[in-house]
Amino acid sequence: MRAHQLNRISSKVIIVLFLIALLTVLSGYFQPLQPDEGAAAHIFQLTIVALVPTILLFLLTADWKQPWRTARPLALPAAALLLAFAALYYLEHYR
Repeated sequence: MRAHQLNRISSKVIIVLFLIALLTVLSGYFQPLQPDEGAAAHIFQLTIVALVPTILLFLLTADWKQPWRTARPLALPAAALLLAFAALYYLEHYR
């Protein structure tokens, strides 16, 4: 596989993992309070752990001759991750 193909595939996987993390946190708002962590917490943790090698693969296969074009696919997932952690913080501390 060429680096360009790996970069494109890893960028799509990053988006999917970020959306899974966000939806997992949002699902916590529709469940009753539980005394301990449920399956959703573990799914969230696993998606965050899976993001590390995926982002590393994306960065290693990126074309750094055009840095703005390279960084653009990470904008939406970064915003989704920030939103997911903000929602998780609110869920844990204020609900």
